[in-house]
Amino acid sequence: MLFERAGPLTTIQDAGRFGYLGAGISASGPMDQRAYRRAGVWAGATGGGGLEFTQAGLDLVVAEGACDAGWDGGDFVLAVNDRLLDWPGSAHLQEGDRLSIRPGAHGNYGYLRFGGRIDVPEALGSQSTSTRARLGGLEGRALRTGDVLTVSGEGKGRRPASVVPMEAGDVRFIWGIHADFFAGDLRVRFNGAPFRITRTLDRMGVRLQDESKVFEGASILSLVSEPVLPGDIQILGDGTPIVLMRDHQPTGGYPRIGTIIAADLDRFAQMRPGTPVVFAPVTVDHAHQLLRRAAP
Repeated sequence: MLFERAGPLTTIQDAGRFGYLGAGISASGPMDQRAYRRAGVWAGATGGGGLEFTQAGLDLVVAEGACDAGWDGGDFVLAVNDRLLDWPGSAHLQEGDRLSIRPGAHGNYGYLRFGGRIDVPEALGSQSTSTRARLGGLEGRALRTGDVLTVSGEGKGRRPASVVPMEAGDVRFIWGIHADFFAGDLRVRFNGAPFRITRTLDRMGVRLQDESKVFEGASILSLVSEPVLPGDIQILGDGTPIVLMRDHQPTGGYPRIGTIIAADLDRFAQMRPGTPVVFAPVTVDHAHQLLRRAAP
């Protein structure tokens, strides 16, 4: 695969790199895990590893050989040799085929997976790219124009994945370990107050606009640093809320009022700048039920 164009933050990701947070290395992995898995179903993927691309999309050419490919996540416009194909979907790519992906109506992240295995080495048991730690993927960096990737082996045959409609509604969370540090009336206002996704977002975190000024004048500035997780809603010293994502830092010294549940984190990751967000609390038991219901 020869990349004629790679949009910002196009990376190789697999399920993730787990067990190294104590060494300061987050798990990484796909921002939308379920879309990544569905793309693998479309492609008949036999191994981990695929391409995660952002709104700008990508262009590539099959420089040699042939392979099955599948795509899913967000909403994008995909063409092979200038012929538009369904999104999500799959195709058998022949030598010389050109695949182009452009932004569609919604979503930040899309996934392109292949029947065979992307031929890059694992780092600490994973192909996932962590640009912060310079690990995994291709030289630990985002892909760029001129890069060449080899896909080895064959897949197990393309097949359709369940088409999942764009979800709506409140983003559910569980109260965090620092929730009691905030006044009771503030917690009441946080539940149901309007926030908005800003343009300051990446694989590390998403900054929110506090439209109702829920945290204006909050007096909790910093704490002793503690381990953090994807989905943690961290309140900075100036009252700005930030949701930590897959490439989060290992520890944080600001209070975390809550954590977005795993069943909703994929959906949150796909919210484009300007999207309104309302948070709603659930219990841990309810969060587990929702996660089981959302699988795969």
